[in-house]
Amino acid sequence: MAHDPQLARFGLFDARVPRYTSYPTAPHFGSDIGPSDFTTWIAAIPENSAVSLYIHVPFCRRLCWFCACRTQGTTSDEPVIAYVETLKAELELLRAHLPRGVRLSRLHWGGGTPTLLSANLMRDLADRIFDVVPLAADGEFSVEIDPNEIDDARLDALAAAGMNRASIGVQDFDPLIQKAIGREQSYQLTRDVAERIRDRGVASLNADILYGLPFQTGPRISDSVQKLLTLSPDRVALYGYAHVPWMSRRQQMIPSDEMPTPEERLSLFETARQLFLWDGYVEVGIDHFAKPEDGMAKALKGGTLRRNFQGYTDDTAPALIGLGASSISRFPQGFAQNASATAAHTKAIRDGRFSTHKGHRFTGEDTLRARIIEALMCDFRVSRAELVRDFDVTPARVEELFQRAAGEFGEMVRVTDEGFFIPDRAKPLTRMIARAFDAYDSAKAKHSSAI
Repeated sequence: MAHDPQLARFGLFDARVPRYTSYPTAPHFGSDIGPSDFTTWIAAIPENSAVSLYIHVPFCRRLCWFCACRTQGTTSDEPVIAYVETLKAELELLRAHLPRGVRLSRLHWGGGTPTLLSANLMRDLADRIFDVVPLAADGEFSVEIDPNEIDDARLDALAAAGMNRASIGVQDFDPLIQKAIGREQSYQLTRDVAERIRDRGVASLNADILYGLPFQTGPRISDSVQKLLTLSPDRVALYGYAHVPWMSRRQQMIPSDEMPTPEERLSLFETARQLFLWDGYVEVGIDHFAKPEDGMAKALKGGTLRRNFQGYTDDTAPALIGLGASSISRFPQGFAQNASATAAHTKAIRDGRFSTHKGHRFTGEDTLRARIIEALMCDFRVSRAELVRDFDVTPARVEELFQRAAGEFGEMVRVTDEGFFIPDRAKPLTRMIARAFDAYDSAKAKHSSAI
């Protein structure tokens, strides 16, 4: 994908736009959604259906400077033990409202660092989860693993609990870059943990790597990607580092004057992208890669790829339930987010109610626009026939939406009888093109760079 001079003309190197892991995006969530909405939406899940469950563990032994997630540091196990008790109580609340026969299509433990739980805590939490919502026969149980915070006992506990997909954060293997972002993690350690995961029969391995980091150059990212490829991950997320020190105070530790320019960021992405493609990976959406036999690549081919708060997914469950502080749930009716502060979340659960403190109820064209944006982010195209079939919308209204976006991006998009398309040359503009279908004012939110 050669750099097109038109990309600059359309503002790629200056724009800040949402990542569109939801629509509307989280900055537009309001305080009119509370625990009663959450319980009502839980109770409306059909009996004997499948749901996804996300468990958020907000603790870390050390706070990596690059990370903008909702996390807090701890050197002691006491707050972690107390938090797991809160999660178990939250699961009991869920049990009280969840319809009969519901199964898990996906279970994901994220954070923070979920692997800072002791082996006993891992077993205890997994047992309680599966007692409340059993894992479906073809279900997936994935865990974010920090190679610096894992040992054989914890790996054994996770494998025994049924973990069948592991996700390792790499970021970059260059020591200078690791020191600059506060995440020192050697290639040897990462390789060793990947081997130990696979030795326990965990067949699927994900990895995250970042472009746009301080001191990052073409040769350096090439070296890191080639080292990553020796681990043979089944999926890779090639995320653009979002340098937002005004939102994340810890990012103020990162030298802003060593950050690559937007043009250099695009070049870094392209360098890494080519290496993944040359190694036989399938390009998935704007920033993921998967082996051809992986479920995500199959979902892309079959037209069932979806996008949620964890990025791209092959999970098609209509409801994603988030438990733990700051977790976000998605239901057919809307979004619900738990209290972000651990103390506020814990108090609500101890008082016998969910901690939902904001969210969004779908109204008007929300679901229509959400599907258009998701289709663009996943497939770079939108089908007219699908929209008219699945939504209460006229062909004339679909045409109006398409033409409005086409008027903004001209020859960088195509509108045909079949639908709306983003050609290869314009794929770096995808998030900006998606914004043309966003009815909410994004000017007030400080989003990340478009590239």
